[in-house]
Amino acid sequence: MKKAIQIITSLLFIFCSLVDGKKTVTNTNQKLKPTKKHPKFSEYWYAGKAEITSYKLTQNRYGELHQGTAVNIFVTEDFLPEKQVKADNQNKKNVPVLKLNSTKKFTTGIYPYSLMTSIFTPIDINKKTIKISFSSQEWCGNTFMQLNNREKFKIDFFSYFESNADRKVSLEKNALENELWNQLRINPKSIAKGKYKVIPSFEYLALNHQKIKAYDAEVNLIEKGEFINFSVYYPTLKRKLTIKLTKDFPYTIESWEEITTNRGKTLTTKAEKINTIKSAYWTKNGATDTKERKELRL
Repeated sequence: MKKAIQIITSLLFIFCSLVDGKKTVTNTNQKLKPTKKHPKFSEYWYAGKAEITSYKLTQNRYGELHQGTAVNIFVTEDFLPEKQVKADNQNKKNVPVLKLNSTKKFTTGIYPYSLMTSIFTPIDINKKTIKISFSSQEWCGNTFMQLNNREKFKIDFFSYFESNADRKVSLEKNALENELWNQLRINPKSIAKGKYKVIPSFEYLALNHQKIKAYDAEVNLIEKGEFINFSVYYPTLKRKLTIKLTKDFPYTIESWEEITTNRGKTLTTKAEKINTIKSAYWTKNGATDTKERKELRL
């Protein structure tokens, strides 16, 4: 009797797995493999300083390439999971996150662009990113986009364009291109290679007026000498992002390039590292606190 019950239970499990196939695919789309942090992770990331890296930027915009600078600021913080903001005080409910503030500044003709993306990813990368925000400021106007991780991804989008007007979007929890930058810094081998759906970067979606959704993507990671080349390719968007980072901890991002094809024209955005420093920059906001900007060549 007991053996018969076991057989029936097994058959029911197989049947339910087949019926619920879509949910299974959604979970595997997150493509995170259980992994441990590097032994020196806490020593490097919890020393009371942020890691700041400056880059020489060549940015594709309006079908041409424009020169500028990019800066990536990585720092650990305590995050409130419900309010989804930085915690002012220590609390056992706080979630430790790695935050990336990625900034770009470049000029198109007479007028300048200023872009910033903030990404808050739990140090436990088996958990999804909690929040992402993107903003663009230029002489035509402002664009702002924010994701909050609730039961689904809740996205608010605001723009001055009629063709790209204000809206709210709800998405299933597929992989996010933006969070991959943080996951690479925590442990690049935690990201599975292969074909699955990825939500492209907010910068790309906003500036190119693309539909906010997950797209089919091909994710790859190749070790070459002392470096890792990590790439995400979107066949339908004709876009490929490649990030070059050191193979050894702390997996410093040396450069990246984004190849896009639009109306038969292929252009490549590139960023090449200038310098990296560690700094408690939030304490250095005085008129004389400019030494480290010179080190970053900004």
